[in-house]
Amino acid sequence: MILLLDIGNTHTHIGLGNASKVTRARDLKTADVIAGNIGPELVRFVGRSKLTGACFCSVVPAATAPAQTATGAEFGLTALQLTSDTLRGVGIRYPKPRTIGQDRLANALAARHHFGDPVLVVDFGTAVTFDVVDRAGDYIGGIIAPGLAAMTDYLHEKTALLPRIRIREPRAVVGKDTEQAMLVGAVHGYRGLVRGLIGELKRDLRARRLPVVATGGYAKLIARGLPEITAVRPDLTLEGLRLLWHAHHG
Repeated sequence: MILLLDIGNTHTHIGLGNASKVTRARDLKTADVIAGNIGPELVRFVGRSKLTGACFCSVVPAATAPAQTATGAEFGLTALQLTSDTLRGVGIRYPKPRTIGQDRLANALAARHHFGDPVLVVDFGTAVTFDVVDRAGDYIGGIIAPGLAAMTDYLHEKTALLPRIRIREPRAVVGKDTEQAMLVGAVHGYRGLVRGLIGELKRDLRARRLPVVATGGYAKLIARGLPEITAVRPDLTLEGLRLLWHAHHG
């Protein structure tokens, strides 16, 4: 088994992968990674599984060294870090490769492996990111927009009367109270944003066929009303890490 860690700003997604798939996953708080407190959590998660390696990506520099320390101290493993230099399976055609989020490279790797090229990944996280692999198999860049929760939280924080809402499918297109009106604007409006950007990218790539793979916290909700989205893959980033480790180790 391979231990996989996707270190994000709020949560760190950990998983176990074998030769063919990610078999199990759960979330930890990234603050605990930074504090150096995840060793016991990793041991409980791994349980009796025999580890042969570890691979991780991080968008939080303060968490990188503690994660490496934890995998070494608990399992005696030197974790492979996904970077623009260690990436295999996807080329990079981008002016400053080292500025690309490591999670975005993992997503591109997994999407290309499973859906071919060109391919588009939409990651619904704190921000929503669009990442493009062109028909030559190269990562060429993408788009970053505010995340769904960030938009609704901003409305609550910057206005006196708008509440903080729990994001879910609205019951109608016309809201009959403030919360429903906000839900309509958030969910249906967000689908419109995603649909519009997918259309622009298709035209720019001159691609009749463009698989769109969604991942991240709100992927399933938003994809429900978007036939443009080909597949929802919650563990896409972990899958990219699994593929990277096997690319390096055969």
